[in-house]
Amino acid sequence: MGEEDGLRAGASRSWKRLMFGFEFYVDPSRCIGCQACVAACAECETHRGTSMIHVDYIDRASSIATVPTVCMHCEDPTCAEVCPADAIKKGEDGIVQSSLKPRCVACSNCVLACPFGVPKMMARLEQMMKCDMCYDRTSAGKRPMCATVCPSQALAYVLPEAIASNRREKPVNVFQFGGQTVTTKVFYMAPPEVEAIEIDVADYTWEASA
Repeated sequence: MGEEDGLRAGASRSWKRLMFGFEFYVDPSRCIGCQACVAACAECETHRGTSMIHVDYIDRASSIATVPTVCMHCEDPTCAEVCPADAIKKGEDGIVQSSLKPRCVACSNCVLACPFGVPKMMARLEQMMKCDMCYDRTSAGKRPMCATVCPSQALAYVLPEAIASNRREKPVNVFQFGGQTVTTKVFYMAPPEVEAIEIDVADYTWEASA
């Protein structure tokens, strides 16, 4: 290894030490719907030109409030459990990757199974792709693209103590979907009294008034 390569390797190890312990946080109350995160995601080196995240309206019928939708990286990822081709892998770091191209059969099982509605089937590629927390960046000690450009810090990749000292809300990573409890690597900011975020799909189903 040459001197220059040695310096690069040392710098990479230093960055990894520096970023150790950082967590990903989503704060819907701070989202301003600017779509900067969507544009930045498309610039990620592993899927240049295609954004793996999107911005949703929370309740479009009565509010303009928005929230960025990223992969929550579940402790027990349903997308991987229902994949018949074993194409979706979860790393030791807890990151759930996009499907492996040679294995993905484009069945859309993962799309239907994810409780957060994250995986997207790319028809042109016949492959499921989703947010992988910018693994090409975080594995090298860099922050995810979306978190680097969010002007309101609705998306943040920081140390837990930074959140504890600067936010009134509490980070929560337990979600209740009916009788199913889902624990995630990504945290949502919620009111201090909330221990788990309960989601009832019926609350988001539009029905015409009689």
